Amino acid sequence: MKILDNSDKHLLPLFPDIISEKLGKKGGKFKFIGGGSFGRVYKAELSDGETIAIKAYRVQGSQYEEAGQLRLLAENTSVKMPEVLFTYEDDETAILAMTFVDGQNVLSPAFLLKSKVQKQKFADDVIAGMLEWHSVTNDKFGSLSEPTSDSWYEYYREEKQQPWLRALTELSEKGKFSRKKLQLLTEATELFNKLPEENSKPVLIHADLNIMNIMADPKTLQLTAFIDPCGSIWADREYDLFQLRNMWGDSYGLYETYKRKCRMSEYTDFRVAYYASMHEASMRLKGGLIMPLWEDLNNARLRKEMKKLKSKL
Repeated sequence: MKILDNSDKHLLPLFPDIISEKLGKKGGKFKFIGGGSFGRVYKAELSDGETIAIKAYRVQGSQYEEAGQLRLLAENTSVKMPEVLFTYEDDETAILAMTFVDGQNVLSPAFLLKSKVQKQKFADDVIAGMLEWHSVTNDKFGSLSEPTSDSWYEYYREEKQQPWLRALTELSEKGKFSRKKLQLLTEATELFNKLPEENSKPVLIHADLNIMNIMADPKTLQLTAFIDPCGSIWADREYDLFQLRNMWGDSYGLYETYKRKCRMSEYTDFRVAYYASMHEASMRLKGGLIMPLWEDLNNARLRKEMKKLKSKL
């Protein structure tokens, strides 16, 4: 896995020629507008007045995966999503260009000052759009292009849980991952694997619908767009829920709104907390950025849910 230089110094001189090659237009102003675990996003104002978004990735090949995910997700929700314009790759650069969507991501603390009514309307709209994806089913669990597993637990254990734990154990032995965190994940995994498997259908999931990837009108908190899927697959619907609680997602009631609208298992809270902690730890293995605060919050929630579950079993 090659980690790319996606700094302004490297990228900004490249954008005009890439846009000219791909769109036949001249690039004007370029402005960094945000970034996540795997890439940085720029707003590009073209010479003809069009505005587009350019995402530059830290890991080569990511642009093709996200382009495919965006296309399929956009086809299956009424919420606006960016339209793919082009992908680009050379030895040092990986880029996805998209239409620019209105709004501001609701990570901004200013949105927390909105009224309870506005927040609930926002949560209702987000979950309604999400449920449109979850109504799209498939015969098998797994990748969007080649799902092969009949069982969600089988897929999750073989493709994520087991390889992640092996790699994290190796990191821990090298002093690069906390032994205390590894012990927590190991104990939680033992509990997870004892739970009865739900008879669930494979559904289409976004897989990264946290508040950084939900856009809203800054004045009204009206939902305007979903952006930035990461690892969309055919999965158990619970696997799409842990991101709703990431950062300060609970302040908008997203997770609780989903649970009110859908009948969930008695083990949902534990499994969602487990998925969150495992996913955050796995960022070390994927070239993503580590967010210690979010990791600690996720682990604290997991400990709480483990204690509750142990009292039931």
